[in-house]
Amino acid sequence: METIKKQTSPARVVLLGFLALIGLGTVLLMLPFAARSGHATPFLDALFTATSATCVTGLVVRDTFTYWAPFGQVVILLLIQIGGMGVVTMAVTAFILSGRKIGLRQRFMMQESIDAPQVGGIVRLTGFIVKTTLAVEGVGAVLLALRFVPEYHWKGLWFAIFHAVSAFCNAGFDLMGERGPFSSLTGYTRDPLVCLTIMGLIFVGGVGFLTWDDFYRNRFHLRAYRLQSKLILTTTAALLLIPAVCFFIWEFNAARWKGMPMGERVLASAFQAVTPRTAGFNTVDYAQMSEPSILLTVFLMLTGGAPGSTAGGFKVTTLATLVMCVRSVYRRKADVRCFGKRLTPETPRSAAALFFLYFALFLLGAALLGLLDGVPLTAALFESASAIGTVGLTMGVTPTLGAASRLVLIALMYFGRVGGLTLIYAAAGSRVTPPSQLPQEKITIG
Repeated sequence: METIKKQTSPARVVLLGFLALIGLGTVLLMLPFAARSGHATPFLDALFTATSATCVTGLVVRDTFTYWAPFGQVVILLLIQIGGMGVVTMAVTAFILSGRKIGLRQRFMMQESIDAPQVGGIVRLTGFIVKTTLAVEGVGAVLLALRFVPEYHWKGLWFAIFHAVSAFCNAGFDLMGERGPFSSLTGYTRDPLVCLTIMGLIFVGGVGFLTWDDFYRNRFHLRAYRLQSKLILTTTAALLLIPAVCFFIWEFNAARWKGMPMGERVLASAFQAVTPRTAGFNTVDYAQMSEPSILLTVFLMLTGGAPGSTAGGFKVTTLATLVMCVRSVYRRKADVRCFGKRLTPETPRSAAALFFLYFALFLLGAALLGLLDGVPLTAALFESASAIGTVGLTMGVTPTLGAASRLVLIALMYFGRVGGLTLIYAAAGSRVTPPSQLPQEKITIG
């Protein structure tokens, strides 16, 4: 038994932990009292919902409010919270609360799960993550309650808590089926309180735990931040500003949104730029958006958020690394540099491998959706990107898919949440590359 434990790598622990959580969630959601009808939910529907919640995606085959009873909604919320913060993070938190000693193995697994640079201080960082999460979600719930309680009365408090957790964890699940099934936040397109609160929660949850720690330690002294935090904030700012301008020009111009004030059109543009970063809420119907906007949304969904955050996708640091690689080639530099530092040689290689893996699975998923259910190409690409980026946005296709296509999306959601490198490391195990080197030879590129 001891031998088995030693052979279980942190990557495999993460994979098995998410699988176990999905399995438990599936069983709970299949219970008769989890659904409003009082009947047991079919296995595949429960599995899809549990996977989507655990992997903080937001794609649904059943409307969360109209189909699931309060017990089912609580199960979904708990899956979102645990999945968003990470199985290992929650396990270590349970160890801390129980007063048990945190061993080196648990510290190492925690380091791997949140991409921390070192094992030292990992227990302090875990406590900081949990406290900050609860504080941010609490503030978000209070702000949302100011709108939802007057509108929905006693249910409004539950709505506020649910949407605050869902937004912070970048999940995209909503209870707006009260207004109409699968309506998301389309009824709040012009509401600055709801939109700005949801956007703020998505942003904070998506920038990563280490970025929070940098802000907590250094406040606005950006020069003292880790290189990773600088890259995350810079790239995130660009990925929010540029798409917002594009959405404003392509979608929310005066011709298409007659009578909508300038401020409200700016708000709608900003919201559509934020939510594809793995959050999954929407204030407009994506089936009615133009193809350039759909293509831009697909790109944003694939990019995702920051490593070690509640977000999915191939991560903003991967995109930033690839862009810097292109810049170094154009400038004929021997290494990749940014903010006065050099990246380690394995970083560009890992970024290229991860990007290729995500892109290949994204295209494969879209192809399978087209083959299995005849989904049009644009919609297939959109749904596939939404699943592997753990976003949850849809063009209305997901509830109509057959069993095989749903299994494809389940696999993509799981891969998108646990991460490409985690799967690669879990498959590779503890194998070490021999120190010998093969002869070197140059080939022509381009």
